[in-house]
Amino acid sequence: MQQRVISGVSGLLAALLLACGSAPTAVLHGAQGPVSVRLEVARTDAARTKGLMYRSALADGDGMLFVFDTTEEHAFWMKNTFIPLDMIFIGDDLRIVGIHAQAVPQSTESLSVGVPSRYVLEVPGGWAAAHGIASGAHVELRGVGTS
Repeated sequence: MQQRVISGVSGLLAALLLACGSAPTAVLHGAQGPVSVRLEVARTDAARTKGLMYRSALADGDGMLFVFDTTEEHAFWMKNTFIPLDMIFIGDDLRIVGIHAQAVPQSTESLSVGVPSRYVLEVPGGWAAAHGIASGAHVELRGVGTS
């Protein structure tokens, strides 16, 4: 019995270490140097539609990455989203093509940056400015599986 518990615990630890090593992350290279964001990845229509709706908080250093099948002008709204967000639009070349800062909670206004993107990263409102992130900055996506 004790042997099973020990092997079960070591197996759990191994699984946790493996999971931590492959957690999706974005590294944004801004004016203040690189900064990492732990990601939830929304790559299905259902996940992209729900996004960060109905949440009361988003921790600093956390975000949601929307992965689209096509590069085009993507637009978002804030209906049923209760926290202000920065929306960081990222092109195929993994460069930021635009940022919509401080999106207003619960607004139904269509928000875009007017240029095509393949990915959109949502982070807490004000995060991009606080970390010196601007258009043209390079983004690394780790553990996302972008193909």
